[in-house]
Amino acid sequence: MTSGPDRIAEAKAILRDNDRGGYCVPTAGLYPFQWNWDSLFAALGWVQFDTERAWTEIKTLFAAQWPSGMVPHIVFWEDAPSYFPGADVWRTDAESPATSGISQPPVAATIVRHLTEIDQLPPKSLYEAIERWHRWWHQARDPQGLGVIAVSHPWESGRDNLPDWDHPLSCVAPTLNGDYVRRDLDHVDAVMRPHKSDYDRYLALIDYGASTGWNDTEIAARSPFFVADPCVTAVLLRAERDLIWLGEALGADTSHTRQRLERLESGFEQFWNESAGTYCSLDLRTGRHAEAGTSASFLAPYAGIDQHTEQLLEQLQSWSQACRFLVPSFDPRHADFEPLRYWRGPVWCMVNYMIASGLADIGAHDWAERIQGDTAKLITSVGMPESFDPIAGTPVGGLRFTWTAALWLAWAGK
Repeated sequence: MTSGPDRIAEAKAILRDNDRGGYCVPTAGLYPFQWNWDSLFAALGWVQFDTERAWTEIKTLFAAQWPSGMVPHIVFWEDAPSYFPGADVWRTDAESPATSGISQPPVAATIVRHLTEIDQLPPKSLYEAIERWHRWWHQARDPQGLGVIAVSHPWESGRDNLPDWDHPLSCVAPTLNGDYVRRDLDHVDAVMRPHKSDYDRYLALIDYGASTGWNDTEIAARSPFFVADPCVTAVLLRAERDLIWLGEALGADTSHTRQRLERLESGFEQFWNESAGTYCSLDLRTGRHAEAGTSASFLAPYAGIDQHTEQLLEQLQSWSQACRFLVPSFDPRHADFEPLRYWRGPVWCMVNYMIASGLADIGAHDWAERIQGDTAKLITSVGMPESFDPIAGTPVGGLRFTWTAALWLAWAGK
């Protein structure tokens, strides 16, 4: 598939315009700081025309790694009044630079392997930093060794407003500070964003984390929200495999990584929800599965999990008949599907990239090409927004978005 030079030039311009000197913001105004997996996907775009800048993106993110190994989901390198909640709300006072207190899906090892295959091996210090991050996920978000990785906040999943979180969030008491002023609605139509009742609980979970001093042990034991996520788990599974590849290339001991990998491989089946016929998130406080599939359900092949492949492809076929463009973030046949609202329906380019990569790995090339083709059609038609309406194909969320531009250069426009 070919791309017009105008879209290539546009994608490069978006990366340059969103560059803040060592890191990209996802988009101006709406997201004015460095976001974790946004930056890592940005590196995939940078490496297409500026290899040094791609490595800088990753090194800047890891400069904010906590002593525990956690790599935060937001790094507040400078003040920006256009965003809420800022550093003053997160209250991670012991950290410098200021950051949020949670993480995001750990795609770093996979991205670094990709850069290595294009350029050269990373310094061993970066490999070691990624290994500490992986270790943190297991210790902080699977302290019982179940083989599934939990998130302590919907935002930690990277899929903030997914219907999966509705029931677990209903058990969270709303924040007592209900008169806060949201800034996201200054930039995006409210129909595309979470409701205030969701934000009330998002902020309550931040308050809880801050009250513990962001103590991982306390959060895992007592946080009212602790949900095993198939997306984070699948991403970490793939990343552990890629970390082993990097470690072997660098002459490192990968035995502990292999042990973690085996635990995740054994544990992943816990996400299978027979009644839904797919992989679903699992509330570790109640033992209850979410009732419907999400785009993350199709990440099992990306993770190297080969059970239930036939059922997943049947699900994908059914989804394709319910919407025009693949892959919506939530089951388009379900009553809670909303094609415009944040993570409750829209198509996300970077998730499509991961799903298609996994499908290609298992030989489902027709589906991989369909997903790449749908992504290319969306971008060719309307540009590079945050996400897309899977029914109408229209832009959703922020515009001139970094990871959409990056994935056009690295994948969708190829």
